[in-house]
Amino acid sequence: MTERVPHPVFTEEMRQTHTILFPDMVDIHFHLLENVLRQSGFRAALLTNEGPEVSRTGQKYVHNDTCYPALLTIGQMISALESGGYDPDHTALILPQTGGGCRASNYVSLLRKALRDAGMGQVPVISLNLQGLDDAPGFRITLPFLRKMLACMAYGDLLMILANQVRPYEVEPGQTDALVNAWIKYLSKQFSQGSGYDLRSMKQNDAQIARTFHEIPVHRVPKVKTGIVGEIYVKYSALANNHLEEFLRKQDCEVMMPGIMQFLLYAADMPLEDVRLYGGKKSTQVLNGVMLTYLTKYESLVMDAIGQYPEFTVPARYRRLKELAAPLIGTGCKMGEGWLLTAEMAELASSGYSNIVCAQPFGCLPNHMAGKAMISKVRRLYPEANIVAIDYDPGAARVNQENRIKLMLSIARENLEKETNEPKRA
Repeated sequence: MTERVPHPVFTEEMRQTHTILFPDMVDIHFHLLENVLRQSGFRAALLTNEGPEVSRTGQKYVHNDTCYPALLTIGQMISALESGGYDPDHTALILPQTGGGCRASNYVSLLRKALRDAGMGQVPVISLNLQGLDDAPGFRITLPFLRKMLACMAYGDLLMILANQVRPYEVEPGQTDALVNAWIKYLSKQFSQGSGYDLRSMKQNDAQIARTFHEIPVHRVPKVKTGIVGEIYVKYSALANNHLEEFLRKQDCEVMMPGIMQFLLYAADMPLEDVRLYGGKKSTQVLNGVMLTYLTKYESLVMDAIGQYPEFTVPARYRRLKELAAPLIGTGCKMGEGWLLTAEMAELASSGYSNIVCAQPFGCLPNHMAGKAMISKVRRLYPEANIVAIDYDPGAARVNQENRIKLMLSIARENLEKETNEPKRA
């Protein structure tokens, strides 16, 4: 039997002496989260270091059979520590931990081992989870703190979805990004004053956010509408997907990214699905039912705000995603992104974003099954779906990935040209 190696714990005293580093994934959401952490008394820093050094560091300290997101997140954090920009004696690291069947549940243990191997075993690692998987006396998730974190995700989704639908058409380049940054500052200020995260103020803020994006002058011309799905980290992280969103925008596309809230709803709902399929504790139904109800209210505020303006496409609500999944895949398929990934492809194909990039880590079995393996089935139900699956790992050449995407886009442009030149029926 392997002896368990003791690890340092983030204590209450460390709140004053340690800087908490966390890896980047979704820029808008995590910049809001960084501000919330600082306002809550933590010294927090969102990591943005990139380049081949991150991948090399990950490969040095993480076994090559481990998935690409683990390699990159661990590589990014250890690379930042080794750069000299942070004192390992006064730094802590934080990673989310789902507790599910995915390898992501092991990231915290892998990170601790990597730190020991790198000679920095004194660095405490905080597990961000709601299952009580790890103990960190200095980092307690209180109800107000949880509400602020969830508000960050909801606001982040709204800003991301609206920005992606306005940015390709703005008359004055840069106006959309400037508005996003202004809202991040405004919302962060509200959080610091103890407001902005209750449902009433969120409803008001969401309506104002949608109105300000509606007021940006645009020149709408036909563009290729492209959606991105896949494993949650590779889908969102520019570091992991070689700046996929930026690449698609340079190809003159409008990009649709499914929101983080849909994944949070999925995470809250799946324990209820387990109880339905296999039986379980009543307490699971009660606790997860409360969380699901609360998240659904956040989702409704976001969708209602977007729906005020007919020029914006309103993403499908979680309930609708489950309906779209039904003819394609069972909702008991829940490892990784599970059935949600398949449902997102179906939703994009049915809402005008039929050109889809499925971004997945090489060797990620749940995503290969719920993503790549489901493409033909999605196409049978949605013949207009033009989907390409792209694997991301340290050995994948960026030029090959982009060439495959360009091939998909060439078909998309042909289809767009046919639609544009097709005579209108009376």
